Amino acid sequence: MPPILSTRALNRATLARQRLLYRHDGTALQAIEHLVGLQAQAPIPPYFGLWCRLERFAAGELSAALLERRAVRMALLRNTVHLVSARDALPLRTLLQPVFDRALRNNASYAAALAGLDLTDLAERGQELLGTRALTSTELRPLLAGLYPDRDPQALVQALRNLLPLVQVPPRGVRGQGGQPTLMTATGWLGPTLNPAEGNPTSTLETLVRRYLGAFGPASVKDLQVWCGLTHLRGVLERLRPHLLTFRDEAGTELFDLPEAPRPPETTPAPARLLAAFDNLLLSHADRRRFMTAPAHQRLFSVKNGIFPHTFLLDGFVAGTWTLDQRREAAQLTIEPFGELSDAARSALTAEADRLLALAAADAGQTDVVFIDPRG
Repeated sequence: MPPILSTRALNRATLARQRLLYRHDGTALQAIEHLVGLQAQAPIPPYFGLWCRLERFAAGELSAALLERRAVRMALLRNTVHLVSARDALPLRTLLQPVFDRALRNNASYAAALAGLDLTDLAERGQELLGTRALTSTELRPLLAGLYPDRDPQALVQALRNLLPLVQVPPRGVRGQGGQPTLMTATGWLGPTLNPAEGNPTSTLETLVRRYLGAFGPASVKDLQVWCGLTHLRGVLERLRPHLLTFRDEAGTELFDLPEAPRPPETTPAPARLLAAFDNLLLSHADRRRFMTAPAHQRLFSVKNGIFPHTFLLDGFVAGTWTLDQRREAAQLTIEPFGELSDAARSALTAEADRLLALAAADAGQTDVVFIDPRG
């Protein structure tokens, strides 16, 4: 029988790979590639996600990577917007195309509006429109309406999002700037900066699985499928089995792992960490008990409108949420724990909060860290 890994052992193993046991010295782009992207529905959370993992992260480093086309924002894993390196963008999108095909078939809000439409023709027209210029949905809708006057233009925009690898071009995602998502094809946007000689870090499902295990393992088949949105991946893991280690969790579920990946002792200290909203750490497993209790899971995943809050870890497990209120002259970071905090925990969280405020509110004249009493 494969050895059993306790919940705490799984916690420490994944924290080590997520660069959350201690901050690393690498660059933002290296971290983005190691993590196989960061979930990025909102523009700012990726900055916090890198900040809590890197020793010397500066916001300008990520902004520059986006402006210089070394990193992009695009729909990828689980058909959600992710921040990825330029060289990961097209290989990942190609492997994940079945996720987008499924959305195109199953989304009731626009599937009926596309019935009978020649999707190949739509993709070609979309490539012509978005291959050489970037357009917002507002700009794209009337152009599509002119081409397909009997179709819902918003449904056509949604269809193109699934048919083509589209990136959200800057200034979207650049710190201190805003604006609507503006779309362009990945080949159109990245063409000048793609270097085929560098090779693609992920060109097969096998390499995708190995990268997932390197950043999120040990993991089950279901964990892998929840992370990427693809189905029927058991066969890929079976092909890799001779090159992997296997374990069981406390419930008996089979887990796969890379032989060379870190698996620290479960007694390894885990520092307090402020995680970004939608942090991949908490959204990339079917079984999330390695990071949160059942009550914590209920609180986080019952939030309306699909908004996943900023959270914080104590001893490696989710122990509450935090918010940042920034104004021109002052910034306040509010910590809301799920239970009573020890003096040591408050001190550690305050130190992390002060460090985050130095990044997020460097120009504020006054910064404060406030704790909400969990007893109300």
